[in-house]
Amino acid sequence: MHSIKEYIESIKEAGLYISDNCEEESLVEGLTYDSKEAVPGTLFVCKGAAFKEEYLHSAIEKGATVYISETEYPAAKAPHIIVSDIRKAMPYLAILFYDDPVSKFNLTGLTGTKGKSTTAYYFKTIIDMYQESLGKKETAIASSIDTYDGVMNYESHITTPESIELFSHFNNAVKSGIDYFTMEVSSQALKYDRVNLVKFDVGVFMNISEDHISEIEHPDFEDYFTSKLKFFKQVKKAYICPDTEHFDRIREASKDAEEVYTFGTQPDCDIYGYDIRKVGDSIFFKVRCDRFDREFELTMPGLFNVQNALAAICVANAYNVPEEYIYEGLKKARSKGRMELFKTADDKVYAIVDYAHNKLSFERLYESTFKEYPGRKVVTIFGCPGYKSYLRRRDIGTLAGKYSDKIYLVAEDPGEEPVEQISKDIAQYVEAAGNCPYEMIEDRGEAIHKAIFECTEPTILLITGKGDETRQKIGREYIECTSDADYVKNFMVEYDAANK
Repeated sequence: MHSIKEYIESIKEAGLYISDNCEEESLVEGLTYDSKEAVPGTLFVCKGAAFKEEYLHSAIEKGATVYISETEYPAAKAPHIIVSDIRKAMPYLAILFYDDPVSKFNLTGLTGTKGKSTTAYYFKTIIDMYQESLGKKETAIASSIDTYDGVMNYESHITTPESIELFSHFNNAVKSGIDYFTMEVSSQALKYDRVNLVKFDVGVFMNISEDHISEIEHPDFEDYFTSKLKFFKQVKKAYICPDTEHFDRIREASKDAEEVYTFGTQPDCDIYGYDIRKVGDSIFFKVRCDRFDREFELTMPGLFNVQNALAAICVANAYNVPEEYIYEGLKKARSKGRMELFKTADDKVYAIVDYAHNKLSFERLYESTFKEYPGRKVVTIFGCPGYKSYLRRRDIGTLAGKYSDKIYLVAEDPGEEPVEQISKDIAQYVEAAGNCPYEMIEDRGEAIHKAIFECTEPTILLITGKGDETRQKIGREYIECTSDADYVKNFMVEYDAANK
């Protein structure tokens, strides 16, 4: 444990200190911004637009002895530290409280508009297999799908946690004897300082496309892109992909990293993927780099996943993982809710469950679908989140209207915005794109059931946005729900029984 004096000195060194009235020798025994987690000796953090003074009073009642804030709350009658920017201060508090855990394992960061989760799980499969061969523990991950740190294992709500939570996960990994931690790094995390003081041993910038534009995320693409590019300042060994848009700007920003390498389908890439082909349900491709020139196999659908596999190979190569584990890991790799393929017994209905939720992911999903499953009718089932990322409604509504034979508009974390309002907003772009028929059915299960049983000819259902998630944000709460994958599995059993 560290004294209040040490926290104050850290804040002063960061140039964030304004004032305090603390007994500087007292020890900090807890650190949180959630009043429910306060214990005796807690340093309570007052942060966020939704913060209410009553949270501070509740934390003090539970034993918090000091609070840190941008604002003084005289009614609290408690020692306090006042800072100029609480978000910038939080990483300094966290790294001290958890004794700089980042330096005690290999940390990989993945950022970009699309492919982060799949790449994270491709690499995790590879490195877990290698670690198992050495008699070592499963590795840690923090992704938009779920989080595992050796102590905690849960379904994620956001891509990158706040810095105090993040450092707590790092600390759990250290205590658990874990050697590798893989995490997705969101634009929000970079913009709002969640990953400040975090140095990535390996970092991959996947790609960039317009996304997360709204009044509560990024006001425009420039803000989004600029936030993403901050990533390189925190990376030792960076990998970038010439196949993405705006590559010149990415390459220039990557100079902030200590080392930079390229990956992709251009022959001069350091990790070069070529001879990509689909054979049955597998995707084969060759890779040439400084260590090998050989063929790999993916058994997960989606030709675009070759880029994600190349990114995972970059990370594995950076850590000198033997190539046999890279090969076997990619062949085995799955990412929950990502390109999960299901088929009816009569082979009439295929369904792909995926998290695709933005323009780039929809473009690649349709492109891959037409190449991998030619001749099938395409039915798309999707929605959009409430009160954010409004451009998604235009982009994916337009793409779905252009490439689908039928569309079902459903709920997808509507929050406090009415689902019907969201669906109508999307529908205007569907209509403008062509003559694709659509239905608005709020319940995802009902829509999936109807889509399966209405198929009269070979069809592929693209069920996007929620993947394997078992919670839906309704109002301000996350409500338990059946995952899209489970809906499909259950309804296909029912379909097979009815069509024997």
